[in-house]
Amino acid sequence: MRIILLSGGSGTRLWPLSNDSRSKQFLKILKDDNLNYESMVQRVWRQINKAGLQNASYITTSKSQVEMLQSQIEDCPPLIIEPERKDTFPAIALSVSYLLSNTNTEEDEIVIVLPVDMYVEDDFFKHIINLESMMKSKNAAIALLGVTPTSPAEKYGYIVPLDSWANEGLIEVDHFVEKPLATEAKKLIEKSALWNCGVFAFNLNYLKGIMEDRDIPGDYDRLLLEYKNQKKISFDFEVLEKEQTLFVVPYHGSWKDLGTWDALVEEMDSELFGNGIITDCSNVNLINELDLPVVLMGLQNVIVAASPDGILVSEISMTPKLKEALKSSSTRPMYEERRWGWFRVLDYTVNAKKEEVLTKRICIKKDKNLSYQKHMKRNETWSIIAGNGEMILDDKLILIKEGDLVKIYAGQKHSIKANEDLEIIEIQQGELLEEDVFRDALIWGDIKKAILQ
Repeated sequence: MRIILLSGGSGTRLWPLSNDSRSKQFLKILKDDNLNYESMVQRVWRQINKAGLQNASYITTSKSQVEMLQSQIEDCPPLIIEPERKDTFPAIALSVSYLLSNTNTEEDEIVIVLPVDMYVEDDFFKHIINLESMMKSKNAAIALLGVTPTSPAEKYGYIVPLDSWANEGLIEVDHFVEKPLATEAKKLIEKSALWNCGVFAFNLNYLKGIMEDRDIPGDYDRLLLEYKNQKKISFDFEVLEKEQTLFVVPYHGSWKDLGTWDALVEEMDSELFGNGIITDCSNVNLINELDLPVVLMGLQNVIVAASPDGILVSEISMTPKLKEALKSSSTRPMYEERRWGWFRVLDYTVNAKKEEVLTKRICIKKDKNLSYQKHMKRNETWSIIAGNGEMILDDKLILIKEGDLVKIYAGQKHSIKANEDLEIIEIQQGELLEEDVFRDALIWGDIKKAILQ
């Protein structure tokens, strides 16, 4: 068995804490067994390890989430990286090509696809293992996992079985209903319908055949080159809804989609995160990532979330409509986490010389380092405001500490390693382009070895 964890999302449903770079699965507002804060992806990966499935697991993601995953997951599994964001069908096809080309996966193995941001208990993963054995015993090509509904919820899709069922094995599917009204959902539940939780499994050969029918390369390197030409479409539309013989396995345990604020606050064990005061309020949550205090008084049924990206104030039941409300907003993320730490955008302007000027506050975590890189179209000024470390500037090693000021001119190669948490105010000045980064090396030992030769 192989497990593909899908990590995607644009971050709008949990704005302003989430954004294109820090989607909902990376927010550290849940607690683990030791009462330490963890993110959804950390929780799922911890549970996969607990179930002994870590060596069979891979994460398929976009380029913008790679460093966040590497930062949050210790012993990060292999990453299958989309060259550009598509929908779930191209992402799964890319994953299949990776398994076929880059691993020793047998072509008749069962592949199980899971969203990386689901909220489940540990026994869910035992059920995942059983799903594989059920499919093999019935020689089933593809099957879904369906959750027994606890209410006629309007925010989930429903899997309707061909007949009412009482067994715990594979049940044939009749059709799907996407996010029905509560009155219709109630009737569906009476017909033994299950919530569609986005978990499904297939025989690798089965999906290989579908890819061949659609002229999608099974060779990983070739598909990477041709990925831009792939149609943007979900796996549900491209495969599940076209399949004539489809099965579902019921799961009776706890499952939640924490993709909206109203769902997430139910699992938060504190009404206050960050700098703030709540007084004379009922059913109110405040999550504040800003240094400024936020005070809430005399409110009911309200969520307030503040980050460098913006401030949300909403009646809790309205938050599922947040994605629609943000349709016209297209600002760049103001806070991002990377494999080496994080940065926050403080200011952006264009000066009298028509140069862009971007000011960031950067934190490089202890023993982490930036890559050895250069920029050709901008200068940088670093003001060290906390901590100490080592810096390499044009192949020269220097020690830096709190209070130092470093000027980096266009074309100069530079890297820095933190001996303790290192905070820097960085001012970039010139033409600021994403592609204006030329990296020579990533690992600090390799960087030092190269300059000492």
